Amino acid sequence: MESVTTLIPLSPLENWIFQKINGTSGSLTKADLENYQFQKLQSTLSLVKEKSPFYQKKLKDSSSKIETLQDWSLLPFTTANELRMHNLQMVTVSQGDIQRVVTLDTSGTSGVPKRCFFTKADQELTIDFFGVGMTSLVSEEDRVLILLPCERPGSVGDLLFEGLSRKDITAIKYGAVQDVQEVMEIIQDQKITSLVGAPSQILALVRWAPVLGIPSPQAIRSVLFSTDHLPDAICQTIEKAWGCEVFNHYGMTETGLGGGVDCRAHYGMHLREADLFFEIIDPISGELVPDGQYGEVVFTTLTREGMPLIRYRTGDISRFMIDPCPCGTSLRTMDWIQYRVENRLDCGEGLVSIADLDEALFSLPYVLNFRVEVEDGHPKKMKIEMNVNQSGIPQNELISEIRTIAPLDKEIKNNQIQLNLMVKVGLPETFGSLAKRKIYFNQKSIN
Repeated sequence: MESVTTLIPLSPLENWIFQKINGTSGSLTKADLENYQFQKLQSTLSLVKEKSPFYQKKLKDSSSKIETLQDWSLLPFTTANELRMHNLQMVTVSQGDIQRVVTLDTSGTSGVPKRCFFTKADQELTIDFFGVGMTSLVSEEDRVLILLPCERPGSVGDLLFEGLSRKDITAIKYGAVQDVQEVMEIIQDQKITSLVGAPSQILALVRWAPVLGIPSPQAIRSVLFSTDHLPDAICQTIEKAWGCEVFNHYGMTETGLGGGVDCRAHYGMHLREADLFFEIIDPISGELVPDGQYGEVVFTTLTREGMPLIRYRTGDISRFMIDPCPCGTSLRTMDWIQYRVENRLDCGEGLVSIADLDEALFSLPYVLNFRVEVEDGHPKKMKIEMNVNQSGIPQNELISEIRTIAPLDKEIKNNQIQLNLMVKVGLPETFGSLAKRKIYFNQKSIN
């Protein structure tokens, strides 16, 4: 019997980036891309030195000569705290040219929120990327349900809708999932074939809908996850339950919402390299790490006019893959985000992130969501509020799964961590929130 070879289509980002660089279609080379990026980096550097009060001061004492792409690593980083404290000084256009201002969380030590400013042209770049990136998973035959914020003009869902529309792909705005039954009815009634949303929310569609007596949709062909870390446990659950193909997107408000997207090879994410220059550094030393080694993702904007960012530290941990992607692209491939540098629990001989807990707990077929709080002390108190889809689940089963995380298990054995587990049937009260999931430290006294 002859074997059948399945051809993996080339990432659509390749030709899109070639066109942005050369104005025509053709084969992208590494040299072409690097030459373009270096020119754009030089232009961005000139722009911020001329028009950004923040960077005029920050780069004043930088004597580094940027003569090659490799020299870019000689420039100082921009941090999230600097974005909180000096965002207005980073803007390089008049306030009248700003079309959208996005205010982010206040998790910084100062309590001051991060604000990002975008012009109409900046948002056009995002719309363009969203439209092309989505063709990795959908075509004109598909009907896409957008489960991301859509209400405000310029919101992520609104820009995604516009990007899909320009590719003649039907899209329906919904917003963050508030009502599982309502969303499942829309999927059925509107003959939805693809979803875009947050991992924990789409997991709830899979695991809570059957409790409501709602059958699994039969027409879903693809799901794109965005806004938060995607655990393998959730990815495998969705694929198995719906028989669909799962894709991952990387982006944050600071990148202009879009950053990179999976292709059909599912080897990693191809990046928006005509608009963003990515580096991966050692989070402690700040030095560049070789391909294949994990480190912190850093980016510089190449084409943004409203608020350019120079070597912005994202706090996300990933790596550049060594081997080329099976899709055949000449673009770099970045691994899925593993965890964030901050927001990890120190367990003596190891650090535990929310990603570690995600993999352990979401692998259990009845877990809908969970929240983790940790209070300092001797011992530390760890409270996990668990939401499940059925009653009668023995706590020892949940605790056993938590203790598969070796550093955490050792701290519990040594009485350095006191574990308090609370189990509730149903979705959490905060289910409709799209805030990134994390470990909450010292939020309140834990009884």
